[in-house]
Amino acid sequence: MEDPSNSGECPDQCPENEEDNGLDRPVFADGQLSYLGNDVEEIPTDLITEYADRTVHLDLSFNRLRNVSGLDRFTKLRDLILDNNELGDDVVFPQIRTLSTLFLNKNRITDLDPLIRQLRACFPNLTYLSLLGNTACPNQLSSVEKDDDDYQRYRYYVLYHLPQLKFLDSSAVQVSELREAKQRGQFMQVVRPSMDPQQEEVAENKSQYSPLPQGNRAADQEAAPLGFFGKTKYVYYGRHSEGNRFIRNKDL
Repeated sequence: MEDPSNSGECPDQCPENEEDNGLDRPVFADGQLSYLGNDVEEIPTDLITEYADRTVHLDLSFNRLRNVSGLDRFTKLRDLILDNNELGDDVVFPQIRTLSTLFLNKNRITDLDPLIRQLRACFPNLTYLSLLGNTACPNQLSSVEKDDDDYQRYRYYVLYHLPQLKFLDSSAVQVSELREAKQRGQFMQVVRPSMDPQQEEVAENKSQYSPLPQGNRAADQEAAPLGFFGKTKYVYYGRHSEGNRFIRNKDL
């Protein structure tokens, strides 16, 4: 009987073929394709050629993807997992009308508007979306300076533009959220105003200023004025605001 090892053919699980050029082999079964932790910067051509036309679920997490070139070949795709990559604001998605799930957790997306426009145009049937760990998703996972209010405003803004979503980030979309998003969501985006160089210099040096009088002053330094004009950080517009109640006549 002929020895299979000398036949020139190798079974699918041949140990020497488990790695190719130092990269792990993809795992494919029943329409689900996983290619994890290979540090590739784009989807490998061999992966596209071999599996694109029969992949329904694609997981490319824990790589170093900077673009998604070739994704348009996955015409039957329903689920796309791109967590822990290096996709930024310049990422360009193809139109895949079958896609319903998209995970982009822990990438480098900072600008929410261009991304939302793409998702709305490219994935009209998208119902599950997660952006946790990106600067564009303002929660404590992306910045310790963000709080629950920042995150809730972000949810309203996303749901205003993508009202078909059933699940956003780590929680299901509530009917009350959709109602609020429809009414006010378009105004909920939190934008950090840009500063000119002079303003940035003032901001960087603001720690040297104090509202309290200094104990020791230089002899030639002019005395501080009695008051100054400026912008307050917090403004109260509540229905019970008492306005000028505490302003005395001599201050008018």
